[in-house]
Amino acid sequence: RALGPLGQGPGADWLRGVAGWAWRVRLSNTIYVDLLSELRARAHAEAIGVFARNLRDLLLAAPAGARVTLGLDPGIRTGCKIAVVDGTGKLLDTATIYPFQPKNDLRGAEATLLALIAKHGVDLIAIGNGTASRESERLVAGLIGRLPKGTTPPTRVIVSEAGASVYSASELAAKEFPGLDVSLRGAVSIARRLQDPLAELVKVPPQSIGVGQYQHDVDQRQLAKSLEAVVEDAVNAVGVDLNTASAPLLAHVAGLGPSLAQAVVAHRDAEGAFASRAALKKVAGLGPKAFQQCAGFLRVQGKEPLDASAVHPEAYGIARRIVAACGRDLRTLMGDGATLQALDARDFVTEEFGLPTVRDILSELEKPGRDPRPGFVTASFAEGVEDIKDLRPGMSLEGTVTNVAAFGAFVDIGVHQDGLVHVSQLADRFVKDPHEVVKAGDVVRVRVTEVDVPRKRIGLTMRKDNADGARDSGPRKEAPKGTPRAAQAAPKGATGQGAFGSALADALRKR
Repeated sequence: RALGPLGQGPGADWLRGVAGWAWRVRLSNTIYVDLLSELRARAHAEAIGVFARNLRDLLLAAPAGARVTLGLDPGIRTGCKIAVVDGTGKLLDTATIYPFQPKNDLRGAEATLLALIAKHGVDLIAIGNGTASRESERLVAGLIGRLPKGTTPPTRVIVSEAGASVYSASELAAKEFPGLDVSLRGAVSIARRLQDPLAELVKVPPQSIGVGQYQHDVDQRQLAKSLEAVVEDAVNAVGVDLNTASAPLLAHVAGLGPSLAQAVVAHRDAEGAFASRAALKKVAGLGPKAFQQCAGFLRVQGKEPLDASAVHPEAYGIARRIVAACGRDLRTLMGDGATLQALDARDFVTEEFGLPTVRDILSELEKPGRDPRPGFVTASFAEGVEDIKDLRPGMSLEGTVTNVAAFGAFVDIGVHQDGLVHVSQLADRFVKDPHEVVKAGDVVRVRVTEVDVPRKRIGLTMRKDNADGARDSGPRKEAPKGTPRAAQAAPKGATGQGAFGSALADALRKR
């Protein structure tokens, strides 16, 4: 007020200079750094979240079950490594065959495979999706077609071998198979991850599975913490068989850790299988608190039916009250949904166990030992499509989702190079988050829209219409050449200090 309106008083030029200096020297750099830090933190959180969701989907993929499985780790020069495991994952037999260059021992390879299938009664053949995967699948398919009549043909499945090499060279694998060659350990891992992906993938560092985006650019400590939480949640959601689980799997159960898991396995090896959950209290070092935390996630097939369910031992009393109210035997009541749904959960509420807990108990009794994982299905790759050069736009193929990112999903269609389904091509509607439509491990049908052989890029779509990546159905209108873009008028009062500087000058002018 003493100087009068800005621009007319004797100090106006000085005030403008001070405002410009304050913006250039003090404010702009600080604001820029703060905004950049906030955006970087958001980007890191989003990338870690994508990795965590993909890892969870992969861990909770459908298990093939306790079936005799032959794992085949394909290779060309070094040969194909073979391992046969029984329904519990125990190693039964190993072999190495050389059906491809340079040995081309096709007859010997077929004879070895036939002998192993007949000897062990193989139900499943897990083929790694690495080098020579399709060639190996073709070999197995031809072999299955020549099995003797009356023989049940095994089912062949392409399995992701991501992280198998990391596990095979790890200290854990060396302890599990001390006398086995490193390359054969990878075949064992491939076979086991078809039987039960969760039990096998927990042995591999999550960062080695490769289902994230920009995983090497984010905060590694935060990434490791997030992924560890995902693994623990997945393990506890499914539950763990106390008498068959490995130490790495038990280590992720709530209340247990690596040391207690090793103690549980050592006790099991020395004393035999656990007859009940209560027998877990005999393990050295496992106190009441640890038992309280872990018991509900461990399953034991024994005399007590509730030990094989998700009902915590502390809630057995409520479960028995429910059984008494029905006037039935516990074993006959478990799984009887009609009887259990007719009960009122509020009749069993106590001071210790509220309504949500009682409802959970009723739900578990209705479907005891339920597995939250989906049913087992596999993708059937097209015959004759084994290389990116075999692809043509318009082809309709079946594949498996290997990774989901913010911009779309990658699908393995059996040509050693995953194709990309852009987020705009996932459905015939607007999709904000690809996880709304697909998840890692899903079997999907796609159509080829683009093939770039030199750059090894494959464009795919899951849309039913013909919008193969085009934003507009009609041709894009081009601006006339040589027409300059209209110059944008500078804002009034701008002095070259940027938008914030102009706003500050306007504010001073209005005083």
